[in-house]
Amino acid sequence: METSSEGVAEDAGAPAGAVAATAAVPRPVVAIAPASLSPSRAGDFMQCPLLYRFRVIDRLPEKPSEAATRGTLVHAVLERLFDAPAGERTAPRAKALVPGQWERLLADRPEVGELFADDPAGERLAGWLTEAERLVERWFTLEDPSRLEPAERELFVETELDSGLRLRGIIDRVDVAPTGEVRIVDYKTGKAPRPEYAEGALFQMKFYALVVWRLKRVVPRRLQLVYLGSGDVLTYDPVPADLERVERKLLALWEAIRRATETGDWRPRPTKLCGWCDHQAHCPEFGGTPPPYPLPLATVPDQARGGQGAQGTMGAD
Repeated sequence: METSSEGVAEDAGAPAGAVAATAAVPRPVVAIAPASLSPSRAGDFMQCPLLYRFRVIDRLPEKPSEAATRGTLVHAVLERLFDAPAGERTAPRAKALVPGQWERLLADRPEVGELFADDPAGERLAGWLTEAERLVERWFTLEDPSRLEPAERELFVETELDSGLRLRGIIDRVDVAPTGEVRIVDYKTGKAPRPEYAEGALFQMKFYALVVWRLKRVVPRRLQLVYLGSGDVLTYDPVPADLERVERKLLALWEAIRRATETGDWRPRPTKLCGWCDHQAHCPEFGGTPPPYPLPLATVPDQARGGQGAQGTMGAD
């Protein structure tokens, strides 16, 4: 924690004993934990606290990856397909959307173009787009979009728990039956996990279910993960007790994040996933050094702040 010393200067031109008001008295500066959690950031902390710090507090840049970018592209295609009438939601139409959605993604995020900067002939890009088309086509073997009318697509949800912690995320698709039952659907472009790892895969879905439950007072009837990489569908039907356990887990996780933020103790947790991490140069496990902590902070004087006290470094995750 950094603190700035406060000083009082005597005004040489004032009567004896008088003390001049300081023009700018800085206040202590502290690091404040972000006020919200998303499934991704919760997963980061559970995987490796130092990774969470690099992404949320240090905000270190990360290079786009072919796999993650392809996932974004496929998600966009599946979302846009539902703009068409039910009878026109066919595999050929969906595949035909891929080039246009790739151009839109490039326009929105020019940095993804770096993925193929060393591919002047476009051969690798063509193969990458073909794989995206295969993933889109496989979806039609798992679901029939002509029989689906999503209530929501790419739905941003957010709620605040009694503790003050905000939970937020984006749900790929929400289906609502005529009877009012809710199904939450998430597309994954990778392969389904082995059964012993299914609980970890469902954490994100239970997170979303908790948010929907707190917002709408309705427990989703079904959580559904659609794995386009392997052609599997994983489903789970939650009950309130499940979601209460998830809430307790998130609160415990948030307390751990708060402690790490206050102490600066962000320990790396080595796993096989370290080989894909962009931050090895800053990680002690690879001989690197993290950026200084706490982060450099701009102390705002009392007169500019209206005397509101300490200033924090962070907002939402």
